[in-house]
Amino acid sequence: MILCLSGGIGGAKLVLGLSCVLEPNALVVAVNTGDDFVHLGLEVWPDFDTTLYTLAGVANAQQGWGREGESWRAMDALRALGGEDWFNLGDKDIALHLFRAQLRAEGLTANACASVIRERFGVAPIITPATDQAVRTTVHTDKGALSFQHYFVRHRAEPAIFRLDYEGAATARLSPVIHAALRDPSLEAIIIAPSNPFLSVDPILAIHGCRAALRGAGVPIVAVTPIIAAAAVKGPTAKIMREFGLPVSGAAVAAHYNDLIDGFVLDRTEANDRDAIEASGVTCAVEQTLMHDDAEKTELAARVLAFAKICVKRQGLKQ
Repeated sequence: MILCLSGGIGGAKLVLGLSCVLEPNALVVAVNTGDDFVHLGLEVWPDFDTTLYTLAGVANAQQGWGREGESWRAMDALRALGGEDWFNLGDKDIALHLFRAQLRAEGLTANACASVIRERFGVAPIITPATDQAVRTTVHTDKGALSFQHYFVRHRAEPAIFRLDYEGAATARLSPVIHAALRDPSLEAIIIAPSNPFLSVDPILAIHGCRAALRGAGVPIVAVTPIIAAAAVKGPTAKIMREFGLPVSGAAVAAHYNDLIDGFVLDRTEANDRDAIEASGVTCAVEQTLMHDDAEKTELAARVLAFAKICVKRQGLKQ
């Protein structure tokens, strides 16, 4: 079994690769909930839904998010009524949100709801929100405190960030599915996908007891860089790093995770940083991490798993 911590588009690419390498029931994915919000009265889970659509083979290949062959009649009608149209929801996407609302109204937890949804989409790997409780990212910017989607979508990630808070994380608990995976004797490694460290991974790690549970599993923890040639493939990762006064590099991401990880997968374009990362006590592998197609996703996943098998648990890290 492999446990993967993941966000949306970038993480979903590696998750798809892992699903092609592993047996269907051998992959458990803890998905970021910091991006989730209630919009037009509906719960929207952007990272979970992106992962779901990717594994189900129905994601919009060009965008990386949303559904292929989507239509927008509901949004057009909403716009004509003067409703909030800054966050686009396609018709098929709205159908999922309505079904989720139905399940939630029946009393299902987020984890139980996710289980029903992935089964309906024919997705075999276990993907679940990292917690059943609400953990939401608040972005403190030069334009004031913004909820994540208002920062990312409504303001197009333009305001400068000086702090991030993960509201609710201190009292939240890891999903029971994640706890079960961490206790499973067949667990071989924990993989941190190439997702935004600050917006996608840190909201998971901030959940009460998460870091201790990950370290306590007794298996190697390996992170994959989201930085290639001193830039992010997609999203505001590089911008945030600059605003936090960090160099835009895989080495800086490895340093960010240093108190948790045993191994780090660095992109070939930054191979010169390998020695510095290993000097910090983290085993480092250098791979091509840019994934253009399914073959490259599968190849990287196979190499990450092979690397995880040779990583040695570091001693002395706090649980």
